[in-house]
Amino acid sequence: MDVRHQYSHSPSIYRNHTDNIFALSWSPDGRYLASAGRDRAVRVWRALSGKDVFVYRSHSDPVLSLAWSPDGTRLASGDTSGAIHIWRALDGEQIMIYRGHKRFARGLAWSPDGAWLASGGDFGDSTVQVWSPTTGQLLYTRTEQERIFAVRWSPDGRRLAACAFVDGVQVWDALSNEQIFSYHGHRGPVYALDWSPDSLMLASAGQDGQIHLWEDQSGRVTQIYRAHTQAIKALAWSPDGKLLASGGDDTLLRIWRATTGEDVLTYTGHESWIRALCWSPDGQYVASASGRVVHMCCL
Repeated sequence: MDVRHQYSHSPSIYRNHTDNIFALSWSPDGRYLASAGRDRAVRVWRALSGKDVFVYRSHSDPVLSLAWSPDGTRLASGDTSGAIHIWRALDGEQIMIYRGHKRFARGLAWSPDGAWLASGGDFGDSTVQVWSPTTGQLLYTRTEQERIFAVRWSPDGRRLAACAFVDGVQVWDALSNEQIFSYHGHRGPVYALDWSPDSLMLASAGQDGQIHLWEDQSGRVTQIYRAHTQAIKALAWSPDGKLLASGGDDTLLRIWRATTGEDVLTYTGHESWIRALCWSPDGQYVASASGRVVHMCCL
């Protein structure tokens, strides 16, 4: 690879977890970063200093998923028992626990207005459930996919998408639950997906090491990046829609130009697989989790 694309800055590294990290979420105002994993703790950090603000310790099982509410006041966290905790983000006051999943609450996505939460169940559950994070009222359940790895709500609030071990990616109307499209372009499980900020495109990635960019209603593919030599487990579109970040089992964090697939940079500082990444709201930083540490890279 052209050395001009190698990441040359020294990243900040946050080390307070005692076991593997599985989930990251950045607060909408850009001030805080939340991380969680096998040690059952959810840590809220000052995003650019790595100083602990708060540690939430109410989970009895490893935490697989995190999602910050659009207004920044609440965090949702799901664990291997299937329990999803809703709590006040900066002081840990518990608002409710949702127990609709049997096991492995791996995917979480808030509606843009904060009125609903979508959650996906991995091994032992395989449902997507849409419910109220205030009352726990269930709007509907979907059972068409096996082992849900990620759920994403479109930024315009109209659609939901989920990717799975089998059945590729499904897209449906967020409130009516009416099926819109199924995408089966990948070879093998699809582990990660994200909407473009304008809600017109989906990016998906998985076991085949490829990133596919496609239209959610027609399945027309606009780009395929042969991105990684092993499975991709994390994928995120930049806030301005110009870049994509990806990471996975080959330990590389890679940044791509969305329209062309051009390799913008590669960060090689992780020592083990990457399971989560997220962009800062201003698009200047990418946080990625590998093993017990969070790496903060400045673009």
